[in-house]
Amino acid sequence: MNKMEFVAAIAASMSSTKSDAAKFVEALISVVKDTLRKGDEIRLIGFGAFKVKAVPAKEVRNPQTGQKIHVAATKRPKFTPGKELKEAVNS
Repeated sequence: MNKMEFVAAIAASMSSTKSDAAKFVEALISVVKDTLRKGDEIRLIGFGAFKVKAVPAKEVRNPQTGQKIHVAATKRPKFTPGKELKEAVNS
């Protein structure tokens, strides 16, 4: 499902217009980005949690040349599914 199909599904579920559903989806994405950018966490009981995971700096080896490369520390978004979502997918 791509973004436009997702918007259409939301519109159908809410008995709303695609325009309103698109605004909702954009607002949802914006809130998730802003919250994670601050380093905060979003927990939606039954659905899951969006978190920021810190990945430490490390030395890796280029397999072609064997040369060591330094990879800087970074942060990654992480989603952990909730119990109800897991059960829905596996049923």
